[in-house]
Order: sequence, then C-alpha cells, then structure tokens
Amino acid sequence: MIVYYLQIKWLHVLAVLASGALFTLRGGFVLAGARWPMAAPWRYLSYSIDTGLLTAAAMLASILPAAMFANGWLAAKLALLPVYVVLGSFALKRARTQGGRALSYAGSLLVFGFIIGIARAHHPLGPLLRFTL
Repeated sequence: MIVYYLQIKWLHVLAVLASGALFTLRGGFVLAGARWPMAAPWRYLSYSIDTGLLTAAAMLASILPAAMFANGWLAAKLALLPVYVVLGSFALKRARTQGGRALSYAGSLLVFGFIIGIARAHHPLGPLLRFTL
C-alpha cells in the first residue's frame, strides 16, 4: 500500500482543507444568524468529508513506519481532535448564548490551526516550535 502513499496523503490534505473551509463557512453564518448551515445537506456533506479525512488518516497511519511517530506529534494531533470537535459542536449548536458560540468558534479555529501546525512541523509543539530554545 506504500505505493499509494502520495495519493492518500494528498486526499488527506484535501479533506483537511475542505473540512476546515466548510466548518469556517458554516460557523461564520451561524454566528450571523443564518439557518441554512444547520440544514441536513450541509451537515451530511460535513460528515462525508470528515469520514474521508479520518479514513485517509487511518490509512496513512497504517502504512507509515512506527518510527515516524516517535516524537509524539501524531499523539498531540489526536489529543487535540476531540477538543476541536467539542468546541465546534458548541460553536454550531450547543452553546446557549451568541457569545458562547463566538468564543467556541474562535477556540475551535485556533485548535484547528494548531493541529495543522503540528502536522506541518511533525512536532508536538507545532507552530510554537520556533519560539523554543
């Protein structure tokens, strides 16, 4: 399966970008008071993209050598994933107030960005790595 590594990696990257873009769009419109972002077609599109994203991630994890993950960057990404999901859920529907939604939306975008930074750096500190000694 290693012969398909590049295709799977780019599918994963594309799914990350699509998932983040759709969440950013939906969350922004939810904060603006629109109802369409919570309609079934948009939710199902999000579920479909995220399923592809997680499938590609699982495939990558299964074909890469274990030494690739020795420094903990994958564990850091996986630890932040539920934080992103919970904050995103509060941003889109679970927060009781508009302020709570806005705070959850901002937090989820920050966590999403940090996850991407970790993936790009292949280090648990991600974008913070440049500020260390």
